[in-house]
Amino acid sequence: MSMIARSFTIEPAVDDYIASTKGQRSASERVNELLRRAILQEEYDRLGRQAADFFAHIDRRERRAARSIQHASTRTLSRD
Repeated sequence: MSMIARSFTIEPAVDDYIASTKGQRSASERVNELLRRAILQEEYDRLGRQAADFFAHIDRRERRAARSIQHASTRTLSRD
């Protein structure tokens, strides 16, 4: 993996947290780990908002139909 050297300004509290949680790793490795986790969390949040948006626009007939399919699938699976 190639790395890009960048310079960012961070808050003192963030710097303290990185220093206290980095262990044997470098501060850069710890920052990259935290950024990867934050990116993943933002992606989960975005997908959650998309799902909520999608399901908010389904009308009652579609919901009843979806529940019927779920119940039929559950009954079929329980017979196996």
